[in-house]
Amino acid sequence: VQLQASGGGLVQAGGSLRLSCAASARTFSSHYMGWFRQAAGKEREFVAVVTRGGGSTDYAASVKGRFTMSRDSAKNTMYLQMNTLEPGDTAVYYCATSVRAIWSTRLDPNAYDYWGQGTLVTVSS
Repeated sequence: VQLQASGGGLVQAGGSLRLSCAASARTFSSHYMGWFRQAAGKEREFVAVVTRGGGSTDYAASVKGRFTMSRDSAKNTMYLQMNTLEPGDTAVYYCATSVRAIWSTRLDPNAYDYWGQGTLVTVSS
């Protein structure tokens, strides 16, 4: 599975961006699909996830209520709508999928098998 992330850019605090992640194969029914981010000098951290078949979603506490993850099965594409962006959201954002993840490992980057190349989001104050 190849993933292609896009949509990053420079935005002022309070603004919005929508990230996209196109998958090369049908993954929605068999994969956990997630978004992670990595700020300069920090470890990669969980942002959002949707389980196989879209049964459940989860968000990091820092983005809950501001970010929304969605999927378009027909396009094999997932999205991350980011609203009310803050300077602390500045990071490289990665999409990822996993065949083997389970609910208890959903937050762990090591549980994910396939990764996009990352797209940079910069939020200015």
